[in-house]
Amino acid sequence: MQPASEVVQRAADLRAELARHNHAYYVLDAPSIPDAEYDRLFRELQALENDFPCLLTADSPTQRVGAAPLKAFPALSHGQAMLSLNNAFAASEVDAFDQRVRDGLDTLSTVDYAVEPKFDGLAISLTYEDGIFVRGATRGDGATGEEVTPNLRTLRCLPLRLQGSGWPSRLEVRGEVLMFKADFERLNARQRAQGDKAFVNPRNAAAGSLRQLDSRITARRPLSFFAYGLGLGATAVDVRTQGEMLDRLASWGFPVAAERRVVTGAAGLLDYFADIAALRSRLPYDIDGVVYKVNRLDWQETLGFVSRAPRFAIAHKFPAEEALTVVLGIDVQVGRTGAMTPVARLQPVFVGGVTLTNATLHNEDEVRRKDVRVGDTVIVRRAGDVIPEVVAIVADKRPMRDLLGCEPVHDPFELPKICPECGATVTRGEDEAIARCSGGLFCPAQRKQALLHFAARRAMDIEGLGDKLVDQLVDAGLVHTPADLYALTVDTLAGLERMGEKSAQNLVAAIEQSKTTTLGRFIFALGIRNVGEATARDLAKHFGQIDALLAADLEALQAVPDVGPVVAVSLRTFLQQTHNRDVIAALQQAGVHWPAPAPGAPLPAQVLAGLTLVLTGTLPSLKRDAAKAMIEAAGGKVAGSVSKKTAYVVAGEEAGSKLEKAMELKVPVLDEAGLIELLQQGENT
Repeated sequence: MQPASEVVQRAADLRAELARHNHAYYVLDAPSIPDAEYDRLFRELQALENDFPCLLTADSPTQRVGAAPLKAFPALSHGQAMLSLNNAFAASEVDAFDQRVRDGLDTLSTVDYAVEPKFDGLAISLTYEDGIFVRGATRGDGATGEEVTPNLRTLRCLPLRLQGSGWPSRLEVRGEVLMFKADFERLNARQRAQGDKAFVNPRNAAAGSLRQLDSRITARRPLSFFAYGLGLGATAVDVRTQGEMLDRLASWGFPVAAERRVVTGAAGLLDYFADIAALRSRLPYDIDGVVYKVNRLDWQETLGFVSRAPRFAIAHKFPAEEALTVVLGIDVQVGRTGAMTPVARLQPVFVGGVTLTNATLHNEDEVRRKDVRVGDTVIVRRAGDVIPEVVAIVADKRPMRDLLGCEPVHDPFELPKICPECGATVTRGEDEAIARCSGGLFCPAQRKQALLHFAARRAMDIEGLGDKLVDQLVDAGLVHTPADLYALTVDTLAGLERMGEKSAQNLVAAIEQSKTTTLGRFIFALGIRNVGEATARDLAKHFGQIDALLAADLEALQAVPDVGPVVAVSLRTFLQQTHNRDVIAALQQAGVHWPAPAPGAPLPAQVLAGLTLVLTGTLPSLKRDAAKAMIEAAGGKVAGSVSKKTAYVVAGEEAGSKLEKAMELKVPVLDEAGLIELLQQGENT
């Protein structure tokens, strides 16, 4: 039965009215009606939606109560990467940041900065479509996070429908989910009264509450939210400064920091830091520093990004929390890339809201510089999410062999020469701080990373062999080295979790197809440190066959163009390992092969030597990787953008802005046939 028009209107009015009261109560901290009246309006809307389910909308206040448990959190890719911030801990680092900004903008004048507290919570991204909240996710690795949409809907301070105007059709809002100190204390009191475990600190409580598989539990937790920026869609918002952006977020119904300001120059930044530090204990929520951002958005764009952090922003952190404890032992952990990291095993100590039992010593040089030894009393530091570290020893507490204090009980730490996981040689480059295990193809600690690299699209291109499947294969003991992949059967794979018969058949087919490859791809797939795609191709061209590469000494390796001493040592060390050579032989025995060069065959004609080409659009028959390989085999380079230095632009269907740029700069444009004709000129000379 369809509701009458007046019922439809009443439901819409109730939704709008309840949204206004939620905003007044949770965002402005200024309740506009008594709780009893709010409850009456809420129940009226709930009754209408129960009687007429068609009235229920995604932005209804009644949808904040939680839903049935999820089986797992699905992955959600962010429309625009969620970048982290570089940190400053001292005034001199803030001065240096300000100087870098002015240098980057080529200005001698002072710069205005938007500043605000750095919330100690969980970063999230909220996606709105046509003003309606549709999904949200945690930061994750910056590119992909956990989708927690049902849980986010339970936050009463989060607008399910944007207020006002000026927002684009699709918009990502970035912010922090946290728990106020008073709410945290009440939650812990309730936990204890119920006989449940109390939370350690507000941040852990917020993170744990947002990651509940049952959103009804999240709905009972007192979570709050503050917005601090925009992701996808930001350029469509008509604002010129970071400060205006925060004001616009507030006008749309988002809570933003009341303590935000715009200040001028490094002096203004440091004054703000001092003010917030003095105010910190009186704030209703935890913060671990302040954030500085260049205020003008066009200047932010000019400054751009470095690595995974913006050049226009920095986090000025408060002094880290520290404590004393005793080193019980020093272990060595082998990372996924073979990095050898000394780790101090500690007498348990409570620091920064958690109990620490381990702390990183970073690398061999750091251990020696700090002279950390077993039995030492040390200062350990934990700052936010940073891995706990040993800061320094307390020298006068070091245990001695005798009362004269002549010799310490324990000898200085030495990094092992042999990997504790696999027995391979541990190597360290002349200019490198980190030592690494050289058993990349067989070391248990590196096994998963080695397999993923081996199967990557630009290596052996085994479609369907992703992280989760590699985890299963390794954890089940089915695969120890890349060579074991070629012994997998459909029956074996079909027995794995979430692997049906069809998926197993597809993967076995992809593995079989990967047996036919090129020597360059095969060398790259081995995952030799410092050997990228281009170097692997150069090695393949130079040596022609794997046996010649295996037999090459350092002098022969350095005869290859662009292979210097560092790369040569990496290659020789890797290829000298018996276990690595065994895996290479096993791969060949399994059928992995590539075209053998004809005796005395010349290198491919370098018709494009010194030229840069740009590929754009979809070519009729050539895949992008194949076209790139052909260009590079002819000595050319493939760039991602068009400039005056571009020799040719190769354009297919839906070429877009790169083609327009080429025409603007009068760069010659080729289609696929033109590219092939150009390459064939070298074959005919």
